[in-house]
Amino acid sequence: MFRRLSRLPIALLVTLLASTPLQAADPALRLATTTSTANSGLMDFLLPRFTAVTGFEVHLIAVGTGKALRLGREGDVDAVLVHARQAEDKFVADGYGVDRADVMYNDFIIVGPESDPAGVASSNSVAEVFRNIHASKHPFISRGDDSGTHKRELILWQSAAKNPGGSWYREVGQGMGKTLQIANEVDGYTITDRGTWLAYQSKLDIKLLYADDPPLFNPYGIIAVNPARHTDVNYKGASKLIQWMISPEAQKMIGEFKIRGQQLFVPSAVSGN
Repeated sequence: MFRRLSRLPIALLVTLLASTPLQAADPALRLATTTSTANSGLMDFLLPRFTAVTGFEVHLIAVGTGKALRLGREGDVDAVLVHARQAEDKFVADGYGVDRADVMYNDFIIVGPESDPAGVASSNSVAEVFRNIHASKHPFISRGDDSGTHKRELILWQSAAKNPGGSWYREVGQGMGKTLQIANEVDGYTITDRGTWLAYQSKLDIKLLYADDPPLFNPYGIIAVNPARHTDVNYKGASKLIQWMISPEAQKMIGEFKIRGQQLFVPSAVSGN
């Protein structure tokens, strides 16, 4: 093939190449999402189907919510999928994001040693959980990374009217999976999203001690980075992803995604800003 073309006159060769239609691939889509959606396996379950349907390949960046939103503000990603509604609303209000849509929810849970020296399992409210942990001074492992989980943890300490500190309170600056592993190593307490817990539970000795309290509700939203703020972002791809994530097909897949027979996320396809 190439040998035959090389024997053609240069002018004719240029004409042939210029007239050959080239299929331009859609540019890759950069998505910053939480470690919970990555560690649980949800993104590996969803994104290949999105690519098959739309042709957009997704480059996934799994970080805490705070870091994901910073990447969005700097125009280093095209969309974010995060779980800190107050921070999401500010991201949109400040002009960095557009087209926010609710995608799904799960919940936070409190895990810790089976012996439960702080009496977490017998607490009557999540505020009491945090007061009891504070009083016990038993090790508590905080992500300390400005993630959605860390943001919620700080809100819960505030609701308990307690300011954590001292040698028993350890900020590790790690993702959820690593934080769970550290809590397991020191036989300590931590707060985690249920999805990551289910993904790691079989490898851990610590136990689920407290759940199913309204302050532990954990919604996820997806937002496109504002093309008016960063003109080089892939807004077309981000819009396609948002529309697909709230489509009946994707919502059904989210609801069907399970680990050891347990559903990790509940679809909530209600779009809005």
